[in-house]
Amino acid sequence: MLQYLNQCSRGRGAWLLMALTAFALELVALWFQHVMKLQPCVLCIYERCALFGVMGAGLLGAIAPKTPLRFVALAVWIYSAWRGLELAWQHTMMQLHPSPFQVCDFAARFPTWLPLDKWLPQVFVATGDCSVRQWEFLSLEMPQWLVGIFAAYLIVALVVVIAQFVKPKRRGIFKH
Repeated sequence: MLQYLNQCSRGRGAWLLMALTAFALELVALWFQHVMKLQPCVLCIYERCALFGVMGAGLLGAIAPKTPLRFVALAVWIYSAWRGLELAWQHTMMQLHPSPFQVCDFAARFPTWLPLDKWLPQVFVATGDCSVRQWEFLSLEMPQWLVGIFAAYLIVALVVVIAQFVKPKRRGIFKH
């Protein structure tokens, strides 16, 4: 299995598939916001940014998967999945154990050199409250689903990193 994952990490298909899954989740988030009229909170916006990081890692890995750029993409993937998991866990705890002493910010804080909320307010402006439960499916709230999603991204990323130390299978008709 590790040989197979190593081989997949050296091709564009797996990287593009990862970018596509993150893009699909971003579209779902926008559907919730603009069609179902759910109001994203600051943590939702930050979780969305982490998902964009996973998507960016997939696109970066697809550019030149047989070069060291693959390792940069792996690092971005792990960082984005880890941060997304942290944010989703914090959001879950905030919803499961609401406290007047633990509240989220009113607006997302982006660096001055990257004011995403100014450039694309339809995607990056927070209008909701982090502790309000707006949606659930199979008895899990949205941040709880995101914990699972980011954990899956992180676990797969770590297994792919381990696979980098295994020799890939050689393709060929004759085996020596």
